[in-house]
Amino acid sequence: MSNADTPMPAFRPEIPRRGTEIPGAIRSVAASGPRHDGPDPKTLIVGREISLHGEITSCDRLVVEGKVEAALSDCQTIEIAESGLVKGAAEVGEADIRGRFEGKLTVRGRLLIRSAGKVAGEIRYGQLEIECGGQITGQIESTADRGTAQARIVAGE
Repeated sequence: MSNADTPMPAFRPEIPRRGTEIPGAIRSVAASGPRHDGPDPKTLIVGREISLHGEITSCDRLVVEGKVEAALSDCQTIEIAESGLVKGAAEVGEADIRGRFEGKLTVRGRLLIRSAGKVAGEIRYGQLEIECGGQITGQIESTADRGTAQARIVAGE
């Protein structure tokens, strides 16, 4: 039997599947920044070199690695990476700032300013924690009762 008479198996290429669609979220992959395992529902990630302008509502978690100029409301958590900048007004449950925030920030729970973080403007918080090197300037007010107000400054390692 010659090679011409030998039937060839059907060629079926396998296409690698990458990425996952996240309903209700914009996902931008960046080299570094605050990340958690797997996507969370109602998470908005603004990647490096991306600018977002407008109004953001009803997100459980906002991660900013780029630039956001917006009014943010009804959001549980905001995380600003070292490369991130947020300008505007935000009312959130908790905030973890490694980059910069400029404007009006109200944090019902804990405001954590990391060593590279800078917060400027009108700031209200339930609890405040500032790592060595972190900066906060402007009109600063605790929303907790005077007897229960908590502020903590952490020395560098």
